[in-house]
Amino acid sequence: MAPSATYCIIGAGPSGLCTARHALTFDRNATVKVFEQSQQIGGLWAYTEQTGKDSNGLDITCMYANLRTNLIKQGMGYPDYPIDEQASTFVTINDVIKQLEGYAEKFQLKKYIHFQHQVVRVSRNFETNQWDVLVQDLANNRFTMYEFDFVLVCNGHYSSPVVPSFPGQNTFGGRQLHSKDYRRGENYRDERVLVIGGGHSGVDIAPDIALYADKVVLSHRCKVPVHTGDRVVQKPEVLRLTATGAEFVDGTEEDFDSIIYCTGYRYSTPFLSVDCGVSLHDNAIGPLYYHCININQPSMAFIGLPFNACLMLMMDLQARFCMTFFSGQKPLPSKQAMLHAWQMDQDERKRRGLTGKLTHMLAGDLQQRYYDDIASIVGIESLKPVLAKMHADCISSKNEDVNFRDFEYHIIDDENFVKVKIPSKSLSPSIG
Repeated sequence: MAPSATYCIIGAGPSGLCTARHALTFDRNATVKVFEQSQQIGGLWAYTEQTGKDSNGLDITCMYANLRTNLIKQGMGYPDYPIDEQASTFVTINDVIKQLEGYAEKFQLKKYIHFQHQVVRVSRNFETNQWDVLVQDLANNRFTMYEFDFVLVCNGHYSSPVVPSFPGQNTFGGRQLHSKDYRRGENYRDERVLVIGGGHSGVDIAPDIALYADKVVLSHRCKVPVHTGDRVVQKPEVLRLTATGAEFVDGTEEDFDSIIYCTGYRYSTPFLSVDCGVSLHDNAIGPLYYHCININQPSMAFIGLPFNACLMLMMDLQARFCMTFFSGQKPLPSKQAMLHAWQMDQDERKRRGLTGKLTHMLAGDLQQRYYDDIASIVGIESLKPVLAKMHADCISSKNEDVNFRDFEYHIIDDENFVKVKIPSKSLSPSIG
C-alpha cells in the first residue's frame, strides 16, 4: 500500500468519529477527511429544537428532548473513552453528546471534519483504482471531486424515515409527523394523540406524551400488549384514517388531533453509484464481509450497520477490524473466502428467520459470536461477555417492565454483573 493512503469517512456521528480516530492511529501517514452534512458532530444525538429541514434544505433527524437511552451506558462509551462512571446506567441525550464532544476533543478529530459538506456521489475509478467522491460544500454551493484510496460509510441507520400509507391519510385534518420530528411531550398538551408503532420509539414516546395529552393511543401489531404504563391505551393496527381520526382493524374508531409515526427507518446510501459493488435490497446491504467490508470492492467498508448491539463498542471494534486490513497490517482474505463467510452467515440467518430488515440484527448468541469472530480474525481483544449479557438482560427487561430504567447495572467481572433497583432502600441485587 502507498505510504500515504487517503481515507474518506462519510458522517461524523458515533461511528464516523471512532473510524476517524482509528484511521489516524493505524495509519500515521494517512490523509483523513470526514464529510458531515450538518453543522455539528453526533448524528441523531445532536439535539435541536428545529424540525423539518435545516438551513441547507436537508432533513433534520435527532432524538427527542427527554430521551434516556434504552441501552446500558457501558455499551454507549468507547473502550478508550467510556461514559462518565458517575452517570446513571440509562443516560440522557445530553450525556451522550457530552461524551462524543469529549471524545472528539481528546483525539483532536474536529480538524479533520468538513462540516456542511454533503457526499453526493461515490463511484469507482477503474483507471486509478481509487474512489471518486463528489462533495457539495453546502454553505457555498460549491462542488469538488476528490480521489480516495478508501471509503468508510458511517451515515448511520436513521437518515431515511419509514412512513406507512393508509387509506384516508390525505383526508385527516390534524397533524401527522414521523418520530424524527418529535421533540417534547409538552407540545401535545390536552391533545388526543395516536402513536403508530410498537417498537422502541413508540413504547418510549407514548408514555412521554401521556404526561401532558388528554389521551394517548398506541397502535401496534404485537400479539401481546407492550409495556407503556397505565396512561396509554393500546389498540391493534390502523385500518384507515378518517377526516377526524382513525378506524382500527377491530372495528373501533377514535378521534385524534395528532398522529405520530414511530415506524422506524431504512438504511439509505443514495450517494453510492451502481459500480460500488454493493446493493441495498429489502433493507439489507450486501455482500459484506462480517457486515463491514464490501467484498466486491474491499477498499470500502460500512461501520455501524448491525443493531441489537453494544452500540459504540461494536462500532469501535468494527473500525479497528477494517483498519487492520486497510492499513496493511494484515492481508485481506481472498474474495472467495469472504464470499463464503458471507454466504454462511446468510444461510444461518435464513434458518433463524433473520432476513430482510433483520439481516444485520445481532440476535441472541449472534452478538457475542460476532464480537469474538471479528476480533479473532485480526488478532485484537474482543468485547467482554458481560457486556452482551447486560445488553440482553436490558432488552428483556424493557419488554417486560415500563420501569426498566429504574435499575442500575454494574460490572463485577468479565462474565458477571449486578443489577440493582434504584428507589428501594433495601437494595437486593440480582446477579446476571
